[in-house]
Amino acid sequence: MLTTKRMISSTDQPALARVSAYAAAVLDGTIVAGPHVRNACRRHFADVQHGHDRGLRWDDDAATRVFRFFEERLRLSEGQFDGKPFLLHASQAFKIGSIFGWKKADGTRRFRTVYIEEGKGNGKSPFAGGIGLYGLTADGEAGAQCYAAAAKKDQAQILFQDACKMVRQAPALAKRLKFSGGLGKEFNIAHHKSGSFFRPISKEAGKTGSGPRPHFALCDEVHEHPDRSIMEMLQRGFKFRQNPLLLMITNSGSDRNSVCWEERDRAVKVLAGTQTPDDDFTYVGGTWEGSDSVFAYVCSLDKNDDPMTDPSCWIKANPLLGTILTPEYLAGVVAEARNVPGKLNNVLRLHFCVWTDADKAWMPRATIDKVMEPFDISHHEGKPLFLGIDLSGTKDMTVVACMVPTGKREIQRADGTTATLPTYNAWIEAWTPGDTLAARTTADKQPYDIWVRDGYLQAPDGPRIRFDIVAARVAELDRLYDIQSIAYDNYAYAAFKDELDVFGVTAEQLPHPQGGKIRARPSPEKVEAAKAAGEKAPLGLWMPGSVTELENLIIDDRIRLQTNPVLMTAMMGSTFNHPPDPHGNRWFVKTRASVRIDSAVALAMCAGAAADKTIAGPDIGDFINNMVMVI
Repeated sequence: MLTTKRMISSTDQPALARVSAYAAAVLDGTIVAGPHVRNACRRHFADVQHGHDRGLRWDDDAATRVFRFFEERLRLSEGQFDGKPFLLHASQAFKIGSIFGWKKADGTRRFRTVYIEEGKGNGKSPFAGGIGLYGLTADGEAGAQCYAAAAKKDQAQILFQDACKMVRQAPALAKRLKFSGGLGKEFNIAHHKSGSFFRPISKEAGKTGSGPRPHFALCDEVHEHPDRSIMEMLQRGFKFRQNPLLLMITNSGSDRNSVCWEERDRAVKVLAGTQTPDDDFTYVGGTWEGSDSVFAYVCSLDKNDDPMTDPSCWIKANPLLGTILTPEYLAGVVAEARNVPGKLNNVLRLHFCVWTDADKAWMPRATIDKVMEPFDISHHEGKPLFLGIDLSGTKDMTVVACMVPTGKREIQRADGTTATLPTYNAWIEAWTPGDTLAARTTADKQPYDIWVRDGYLQAPDGPRIRFDIVAARVAELDRLYDIQSIAYDNYAYAAFKDELDVFGVTAEQLPHPQGGKIRARPSPEKVEAAKAAGEKAPLGLWMPGSVTELENLIIDDRIRLQTNPVLMTAMMGSTFNHPPDPHGNRWFVKTRASVRIDSAVALAMCAGAAADKTIAGPDIGDFINNMVMVI
């Protein structure tokens, strides 16, 4: 068995020794790294020992050649590194050496697809730009076409401009290359001797005339790519090349239905060596068709790490911490995230490689956890009940949110005064079409099947949710409780109301638009009551007010939410209009969410209905005043 010590001390293959030294340092803990990087290092040693059985071999000259190109030819630009040689960090040498050192039996490069995910500020764009310049000038490919690709033109230019600046800093390269475009506005680098070029391309630019025939396709910020179109267009041209390379570099994202998540999911499975990894991504070391052509370096925290309280885990997402990034900078970022909860998710995603449920968290998970607990809803039978209903078509969930008043609590206001406000227990009941459950479990990457099995989600047979099934449950709730009002959005509600009428449900039904630009009209009864009392004209329900009401209930600890992963997922994945309107109003935007947020929407509607009735109806106030607190 080939030992780690033998591989590192090898004098006949210095590039391999350099790559192996990093891998050994990671595995013995000298260099702190996350689970997927540790697996990349385990994979490296496994390939050195057994790769020849699969027709793989190490080409030390090829790896050395690219090392020398970076460190002897390239010069960095800007800031503290301006004009200095591009001396590879150990983690960068591991990546570059692996990408270019491993070959197949026929002498072509082993790795055709590369996925790299690291925290912001770890030099990903200059790294990729340097690889693009190597492909343009030193990889031995005649007529090489190298592209810096991104979802938007501006993003593609970032990587490309890093390459341009490095060329201008390196006289030996600058003599061999020609730019098209003015300083800072370049759009092409040409290597006339080999008939090759390097240029940016984006999805915004559409087609580029005849199909491109890339030698290297460098895709930046993959988490921002809306689909695979730009990558597929470039990959179609790979058939004309012997050693094509698709290099993807990115921060972590928030959309698990994205091309980036698909590539990451494949990458971490390749690194673990199994298509069915456990929760710890234990290294198995297996291979399958296509896995040998994928190189991955995926930074992440271990599952119990908390970057908000433990700086020792920061380096797992930031391998160049202390080289480019400073601990002081990250400490400032963390402090800001603690003080401004709305920034937390972006900090976790961009700096600590945490795939979040949304770009900006509505509120920290710990805040939701504090008010979420199991309770038996039957204990509230006979009490007043408020409902919020969000109906669905064939893909979304249909959700009925329920809130029961449980008492009152004295709240200290910011100005020092106090107010006595109602408290509630709340739960959601959710339905999703049974016929498409398996397909949507896979497509949405959510455990709908597990939620159904555990009783948190109902999946009746059929391609869509039958309104009579939901109406029957509302009628049952009406018999068990005393429904005061039902807040509803107009979508499909006319048909649903017909079903409620069949079941004899006569509770007040309050229109509640889900957008933030239209407020519902108040009921005629409410208008007349206000007139009789000599009060101002009442206002109808609207989502900004209901969102604020639900927020206040949670922050003031005046609500208990029945434990339910369907609801927790929706609360953590909720997304709003951004930026808020000129008055600071916010409302849910389902199309921007990466998960189904119907439960959060229905719960907010329910909170709005409860607040509306509690203020307007003395019967509920009397009930609250006379009851015993149960939360």
